[in-house]
Amino acid sequence: MRNHLRSLAAVTGCLALAASLSGCGSSSASDRKTVTVYSADGLKGENNDGWYDKVFADFEKKTGIKVKYVEGGSGEMVQRAQRERTNTQADVLVTLPPFIQQADSKGLLATYAPAGSDRVDGADKARDSTWTSVVNNYFGFIYNKKELKTAPKSWEDLLDSSYKEKVQYSTPGVAGDGTAVLIKAMHDFGGEEPAMAYLKKLQANNVGPSASTGKLAPKVDKGELLAANGDVQMNYAQSKDMPNLGIWFPAKGDGRPTTFALPYAAGLVAKAPHPENGKKLLDFMLSEEAQKNVSAIGGGFSPRTDVEATDANAEALAQLMKGVDVFEPDWSEIGTGLDSYVDAWKTATGS
Repeated sequence: MRNHLRSLAAVTGCLALAASLSGCGSSSASDRKTVTVYSADGLKGENNDGWYDKVFADFEKKTGIKVKYVEGGSGEMVQRAQRERTNTQADVLVTLPPFIQQADSKGLLATYAPAGSDRVDGADKARDSTWTSVVNNYFGFIYNKKELKTAPKSWEDLLDSSYKEKVQYSTPGVAGDGTAVLIKAMHDFGGEEPAMAYLKKLQANNVGPSASTGKLAPKVDKGELLAANGDVQMNYAQSKDMPNLGIWFPAKGDGRPTTFALPYAAGLVAKAPHPENGKKLLDFMLSEEAQKNVSAIGGGFSPRTDVEATDANAEALAQLMKGVDVFEPDWSEIGTGLDSYVDAWKTATGS
């Protein structure tokens, strides 16, 4: 009861002083017209020309609600939301798997099914409506097309001495694409132990960890690196301004190249300071208007089954995916075992 009265008093005081105090949080008029997004990198353009840039600008014009954007690795964004759960700052969280599932399991997401989510396949959204994919994507690697006349073909190619200090991948457990390196390696090599044995060997050529996958592409384009990890959407979009960037999918030995879906999944944050604004943004991100630009501007794939992309980017992306086997990870199992996988990676690589 005392806590209830203190809360009531605080709210009453804040309302009474709203005209003179700007520090009353979300009660100020200007603050009510904002929505804060915590997101993995990849959807915002280097020159304000990405899918986020278009969506946020159109959303603000349509609603008058200003988007405050905070970017980092998928794991980093979840960790930040976890630290702030007693003083929530974000309204919308966008991360790659398995971090969106991790956020859900930690109780960081509220239940909300955005308008249009009924047109999204079950594999691309949570059963309890805590998150929905807004941009579909696939894990991949990049290489420097100028220095390497042909793309590498296999994981084993990266062990060659010519790649000494010319390979880098983002940090598993911190970056979504970095964690994807572990997932794909465990799939391709047939389990945790052989995958870690390979990654231990790769350390001889690996520059070291990177908290952000997006920062690796400029290094590859300049030739500082010959190969790095990434994802199709982000790297395809970056290649418009980075002409030396090529996308490839490692195979195991002489096998077929493989990949898996790695969507940008969005959810409403539990106890969000501006939940109604967060809902409006999620609705807009999944709207036909925004989804038609996923490939044309973002270089990604729409999760909506009723949005058919026919633009030049969509055709190029379809061609890129030809001949690549797509497997489906067990995200539930990965979410449960993630910490142990990351610990095994640290032990194997000395990171």
